[in-house]
Amino acid sequence: MSVWVVRLAFLVLVMGGGILIGTTTAPGSWYADLNKPFFNPPNWIFGPVWTVLYVLIAMVGWRQFEGRRSGAETGAVMRLWWAQLGLNFLWSPAFFVMKLPWLALIVIGALWVVLVFLIRSTARTDQVSTWALLPYLAWVSFALLLNLSIAVLN
Repeated sequence: MSVWVVRLAFLVLVMGGGILIGTTTAPGSWYADLNKPFFNPPNWIFGPVWTVLYVLIAMVGWRQFEGRRSGAETGAVMRLWWAQLGLNFLWSPAFFVMKLPWLALIVIGALWVVLVFLIRSTARTDQVSTWALLPYLAWVSFALLLNLSIAVLN
């Protein structure tokens, strides 16, 4: 299979999943009516941020997958990559559909932990992936704080 087909597949999976989750779990009046902390960003910022992050997440996925195919020891890294993607996609339904900020906090906390392990794992084998994951960790850290603040305020 061509590396470009693999890369496109990862990009379609991550971006397509993100778009699907984003459109089917879009914040509604429930979210608009919540008390939010002073540092809550404007809604328009989430789309551009997640677009960049999803491209980086896809890139890390294909780099780890291609490394595995070349014989590198990346099986555990790929399991962490899949775990972060699953938790990422689970957060919006927990928060916006189920309307359970405390459950969503558990999900995003688990995502944060998995990301730390993923970054530590890629640091040993792939510095490009490590650096690509740092903005994602920063955003998830901010989102975790935002989620916690909303849970406490409501």
